[in-house]
Amino acid sequence: MAKYESSVKQVNAPVERVYSVISDLERLRPVIEMAQNNEMIKEKLREAGQDPAQLEKLKDMNLTSDRVSFPAPMVGEVAVAIIEREENKCVKFETEKSPIDANLWIQVLPVTDTTSKMRVTLKADLNPMMKMILGSKLEKGIDQFADMLCMLPYNFI
Repeated sequence: MAKYESSVKQVNAPVERVYSVISDLERLRPVIEMAQNNEMIKEKLREAGQDPAQLEKLKDMNLTSDRVSFPAPMVGEVAVAIIEREENKCVKFETEKSPIDANLWIQVLPVTDTTSKMRVTLKADLNPMMKMILGSKLEKGIDQFADMLCMLPYNFI
């Protein structure tokens, strides 16, 4: 399995708040709904060379407290589910419906009473050709995913 890790990120929220959100995916629903119409997010996507129309795809996302699924072109539905929770420390995910078997860990640790730190790790079962094609994109993507998680308004969710 190929392993990809984000750098350690600073989160401006206590570890309890961060854990309460990442361990219950349903709590992300208001953030996802808000993102669809947020001009600042659309501008950030444009700056990154991405099409803001992609935000429309968020409507097709299906959330429960333990699982997120969404349609993916040429693949069908892709789903990721929580398989383990370690209170105020770690949430582990596993792909359920995906062309690639993978696990994802989101680790959180307290820094102070009001801040914490986070690291995201992905282990994916990639053949050598896929690793060569996707490796650098996954490395960059996992760090961007961690950045996005750190920017969530945990104290207001």
